[in-house]
Amino acid sequence: MRLAFLGTPDAAVPVLRALVGGGHDVVVVVTRADKRRGRGGEVAPSPVKQAAVELAIPVVHRVDEALDRGAELGVVVAFGQLIKPDALARLQMVNLHFSLLPRWRGAAPVERAVLAGDSETGVCVMAVEEGLDTGGIYAVARLAIAPTETAANLRQRLVTAGVDLLLDVLARPGGIGEPAPQVGEPSYAAKITPADLELLWSRPAVELARLPRVGRAWTIFRGRRLLVLEARAVVASLRPGVLDGVVVGTVDGGLELVTVQPEGKAPVDAAAWRNGARPSIGERLGVGDG
Repeated sequence: MRLAFLGTPDAAVPVLRALVGGGHDVVVVVTRADKRRGRGGEVAPSPVKQAAVELAIPVVHRVDEALDRGAELGVVVAFGQLIKPDALARLQMVNLHFSLLPRWRGAAPVERAVLAGDSETGVCVMAVEEGLDTGGIYAVARLAIAPTETAANLRQRLVTAGVDLLLDVLARPGGIGEPAPQVGEPSYAAKITPADLELLWSRPAVELARLPRVGRAWTIFRGRRLLVLEARAVVASLRPGVLDGVVVGTVDGGLELVTVQPEGKAPVDAAAWRNGARPSIGERLGVGDG
C-alpha cells in the first residue's frame, strides 16, 4: 500500500522500518519539529525523523502537508498529537495503540497498566477518529505482564507484537475491512508526571514496588532527591518511611531498595549506598508523608 506514517518516539521506529521492509510504499513521514536539547542548544530531530532520513522518505511536520502525497492510508504510532477531523475526512488512518481498548485510552497506556498492577495488556490496530482513542478495532493481540516486568521491556514486546499485527491487517485481501466497536468501560492513561512517581510511604508496599518498574521513582533523603531504580515488596514491621538497612517501612510492610541513584551521582547498589550514607536509627525517607 501507499502509506503516510505519523509517529515520533523510538517506539515508532521499528514499525516504520517494518512497513518499508514489508514492501509498503511509505510516501511521507509526519513527525514533530526538531527540538533544541542540551546546554549547547543543538537542534535534534525526532527518532522517527532520523529513521525516515536514513530510509530516504520525505519528512514533514504538519499533518496537512501529508494529505496530497497520494497515500491510500495513514498509519499512526505514538504521534503525540490529535489529528483534526478535516484531515481524517481526506485520509483514512489507523493507529497502533498499546493497550486493550477501551482500557487505557490516552498518552501513557503502558505505564498506567504497570502502575495499576494489570496482569494483561495488548496492542490494537484501531481506526483513528476525532475522539481520544475511541475508534473501532481491526485487530488485537493480548500479552501477559510479568509481575516484575518494566514498562520499557513491556513496550518493546508490544511493539514487536504490534508490527506483526499491523502487517497482517494491511495484507488482508480486499483491504483492511471494517472495524468492530470497542466494548467495555473506558479508562484513561494520563501522561506520567514526577508526582505520579513519588514514593509515598503511606501507600501499600506492593503498589510502591510498581513505581520503579516505570522508571525514575523517587523519594527524599536528607533534603535531596533519591531515585529508586529497582525495589521489591517485603514483609516488615516499620513505621512508614523509616529506613532499616535497605528496607523502608510502608503502611502494610516494607519496600526493599535494590538499586538507587542519589542526586547528581551514578546508580549504585542500595547496600553500598546505605554503607556510605550511614543513616541513623529511625531515620526517614520522604517528606510530609506517613
